[in-house]
Amino acid sequence: MTRPSAPLTSAFAEAIVSSDPLTDSAAIDVARLAIIDFLACAIAGARDDTTGLLAEAVGANLPGDAILIGCARRTDPLAASIVNGYAGHVLDYDDVHASVRGHPTAVIVPALLALAAERSFSAEALVASYIVGLEAMARLGLSLGSKHYETGFHATATLGTLGAAAAIAHLTRASVDETAVALGLAATQSSGLRLQFGNDAKPYHAGMAARSGLLSARLAAAGFSGASDFLDNPVGFHSVFAFGAERLSALTENWGSPWQIVAPGLTLKAYPCCTASHPVASLGIDLNREGLRAEAIARITFTYPPGADAALVVSEPTNGIEARFSPEYVFAAALIDGALRLDHFDGQPVAPRLIALAKRAGRRHDQAAPRMSSDPQTRFVIVDIALADGSTIQRRFDGLPGLTDPTEKFRDATGRHPAFADIPSLVRTMHSAADLRKLLALLNQDAAQNLV
Repeated sequence: MTRPSAPLTSAFAEAIVSSDPLTDSAAIDVARLAIIDFLACAIAGARDDTTGLLAEAVGANLPGDAILIGCARRTDPLAASIVNGYAGHVLDYDDVHASVRGHPTAVIVPALLALAAERSFSAEALVASYIVGLEAMARLGLSLGSKHYETGFHATATLGTLGAAAAIAHLTRASVDETAVALGLAATQSSGLRLQFGNDAKPYHAGMAARSGLLSARLAAAGFSGASDFLDNPVGFHSVFAFGAERLSALTENWGSPWQIVAPGLTLKAYPCCTASHPVASLGIDLNREGLRAEAIARITFTYPPGADAALVVSEPTNGIEARFSPEYVFAAALIDGALRLDHFDGQPVAPRLIALAKRAGRRHDQAAPRMSSDPQTRFVIVDIALADGSTIQRRFDGLPGLTDPTEKFRDATGRHPAFADIPSLVRTMHSAADLRKLLALLNQDAAQNLV
């Protein structure tokens, strides 16, 4: 049987397998920082109770050679990819990318680390394939347009499956045809709904996508058949997920020039909560430093462009996990405590002193502003505060705050224990297969026992 022509899928697959990001020092430098940031999140996330629940449920007690980050055990690669992806995203402290409108590293790196249990490759190859997987994930995000996310899909899951498959295909030097099949197999497993925000299922999306991407590449390499035209077929990826907002030229146009990891680039989170709440967090911390106190506030109003608070699905959280998606709570905690810590967002009931101020906050949308999109310039928030004495305060934040260096974040996340202390410097310089083995050994330690 003659296969239908699939020029778009073939061009996308060709871009993935022929890429050589190692020639771009800026991309490599950013990738190394992003991996350090992810590992900080995953080591901290390994200590979360729900990570242990997930590990037991998915069979992480199975024999195998794949590491579990922050745990002195090894397991089956598919199980490891789920658990490590979950651990990296469970605290909602991991990076975000505007083109994806989601979290790429918590999906792609766990899939690549799991592959290291099955074949030998260099640390430099892992970094390069991570960059390519992120590029594929981001290009798909740009090509879908804004309706995919706003309709209710969680792009970390739906696009992450394809990003992980692309990274594996690049690393294993798969053929264009094999890569096209792997991507099609990944596309048929793309799933994940934003309705799960505030529940354990949300970080599960990252692990689910990592596993599905790895499995898709494995199946294609084994000769398993699947549609090789997921971008061209009349009932393909965009016809299902774009809702008429697709822009297909974004898939390969100026691929890698610059790499998406460089521009618009990743945002490394400064706060352990939903990215969309970070601007009000920064404003709250600034106002705390200026001496504003909660008891002086009568009312708070957040003004967003249309669609900018789509991920912020909670107004009055009952616990810290729900609070990650509440700008009202995030602003209250930032203003009252002058900082945001992991314990602001754990599974415990929210503190009455914080929720009391959160209940005085509300939201509105500036309908005259451009709808929030993958263009960072469309993101802003204005905070208007009415004080009890009748005066007002207004502050505005454009774009997103973020970290330029995750080293201190890594130290905090790992409890400053010396067992993990060498990881940032190793990631910054690693090149060889021996370097990667050393990294895996450092990660394969019990995070809970290593805390001081």
